[in-house]
Amino acid sequence: MPVYIIARFKIHDRSEYDQYSAGFSAVFQQFDGKMLSVDEAPMVLAGEWDDTRSVIIEFPSQESALTWMNSDEYQAIATHRNAGSTVNSILVKGLVA
Repeated sequence: MPVYIIARFKIHDRSEYDQYSAGFSAVFQQFDGKMLSVDEAPMVLAGEWDDTRSVIIEFPSQESALTWMNSDEYQAIATHRNAGSTVNSILVKGLVA
């Protein structure tokens, strides 16, 4: 069953966050994920939205998503993400047709 990681970032140190971004693709390509959306100017439909960046990623399974997220390679670049932003993320299950 596919799963989706939805993440919202408040970037407070662009230099640190850019280091994370610079290393992201090389690490991400090693896993089974698919980038669906990266947006720094989403259209707000309801409520308030003061985050800087929104990301949606698809993985074929919860196991593959967590393998990526917990990998040594990702954790190494995540230090820059954590130093440069505050992140809120969730993993949601996809629908089975």
